[in-house]
Amino acid sequence: MLLDFTHDHDGERLSGVYGGDPSGGTAVVLHGAGNGSMERLRPLVREFVAHGCRGVAFDFSGHGESSGRLSELSLRRRFEQAVSVIDAYAGADGPLVLVGFSMSGQTVADLVRHYGDRVTALGLCAPAVYSAEAWDVPFGEGNGRFSGIIRRPDSWREAPALQALRAYEGRAVLAVPGADAVIPPAVTEAVQDALAARAQYTRFELPDAQHQLGLWFRDHAEDRREFVEAVLTGLQDRGWSATRSWVAKQLGPGRSVADSGLLSGGWSSQMRRLMLDDGTDLVQRTFVKPFFRHHAPGLLSREASVLALLAGEEGVAAPRLVAVDATAEHCDHPTLLMSALPGRVRVDEDDLDRRLDLLAAQLVRAHGVVPAERPRTYQAWTSPARVRTPDGALWERAVDVIRRDPPSYEGRFLHRDFHPGNVLFTGAGPELRITGVVDWVETSWGPADLDVAHCSTALALLHGPERGLGFRERYEAYGGRGLADGSDHLYWRLLDALAYSPDAAKLAGPWRELGRDDLTPGVLGARLEAYVHGLLKRYG
Repeated sequence: MLLDFTHDHDGERLSGVYGGDPSGGTAVVLHGAGNGSMERLRPLVREFVAHGCRGVAFDFSGHGESSGRLSELSLRRRFEQAVSVIDAYAGADGPLVLVGFSMSGQTVADLVRHYGDRVTALGLCAPAVYSAEAWDVPFGEGNGRFSGIIRRPDSWREAPALQALRAYEGRAVLAVPGADAVIPPAVTEAVQDALAARAQYTRFELPDAQHQLGLWFRDHAEDRREFVEAVLTGLQDRGWSATRSWVAKQLGPGRSVADSGLLSGGWSSQMRRLMLDDGTDLVQRTFVKPFFRHHAPGLLSREASVLALLAGEEGVAAPRLVAVDATAEHCDHPTLLMSALPGRVRVDEDDLDRRLDLLAAQLVRAHGVVPAERPRTYQAWTSPARVRTPDGALWERAVDVIRRDPPSYEGRFLHRDFHPGNVLFTGAGPELRITGVVDWVETSWGPADLDVAHCSTALALLHGPERGLGFRERYEAYGGRGLADGSDHLYWRLLDALAYSPDAAKLAGPWRELGRDDLTPGVLGARLEAYVHGLLKRYG
């Protein structure tokens, strides 16, 4: 049963409902903008109560039964009203489950920043996020400053809400309607990328629904129940119950995880260091993003077999395989457990020439591996039909280079994702050493040119076009052989480089987390263009 309440805050009377036992956590359900109200959310609140939570919902000022004018409301006032209601009806402690529709996606992100680790689960339903400039501006009548800010193209891309969601490590469910005329797909994908960075994330598809998911959940009891169950999965472990149980079984009796921490630099998967009570460390790779989760059985099975192969190889320091659950039969997400290697990723400018020499020599040694069974043939990461480039003759000429059949090549064992973000270093100056090469999920059979090309693209973006253009010569100076010449080599180099057009900033996200704040979209775009120009001049 839900009880009505009124709550006074900052001169407004906020109307709401609550019910259930707070000992199981409190689910706070927040409606969207416009004609949104808590009335349509009552069945969802009851569902959370039926699953053992306290449920709370209320009307923001200017909505439903609450006082005030909608034109005077703002994102800041929404946040402050939500905090006031939560503090009054969810108590001073205890886990919080935050569910936000549309505009309340922003409010949920603000609350995550405010309440920190107390927030154990999120449910975001067709959420919106906004630029910092919009946060304190009254909504007005639909044609004022707030509307101008949020209608400015791409104004949301630097939204602080995305950073708050990226830092969140609990359970998160993103409900996505099949047709959304309000929230651009790019916003939804940005929210997904942010949540998949650290959270125990699930995408909840509603293919027949439209933007107003509050109405959908009101009228579709089965979807409502499944959504609530998804949000509350493993609530006591912030969503990670199944994975933690599986890891404990792999350790065996007498060993346990004393602590854990997320490792920086991952993009396709979440990487965590597990510190065991016996003083040893393991690394856990988890595929959370829907695309990589879908392909995880092949990716993780391949990595497991490659790690077993490399255990007997001299000169290629790779992690030792501990266990793998490639299909998430036992874990919350597909997961691989491996030993931790010493060292750290280096993307700074110190000792750069020495590091590039070590990278080239290490790649030569990797290409010398002769497997008993060849891995799969390489897959191209773009094509003339899929590539998107800026306008201009330079880019047209670059795309024309890859409008041909691939050149013939002498096959080699390829890492396929070899770049500075997947190599660990220790020491400095003359003592600088590579201590490990990680991320073997894309291991393939193909031309050495492809690994050289991929590392070269990364170096061009990280350290400038000349560093990328010169990596081939370093590779050959350390014994690398079999690279193509002229237009054939240009094909492989551009096949890789064009995969990062026009959004090279996506590749650099993990590098920025490692301190390279200078790698802005403008810098990366200019470097990629200069690198492509240099390739065409040198090999074209």
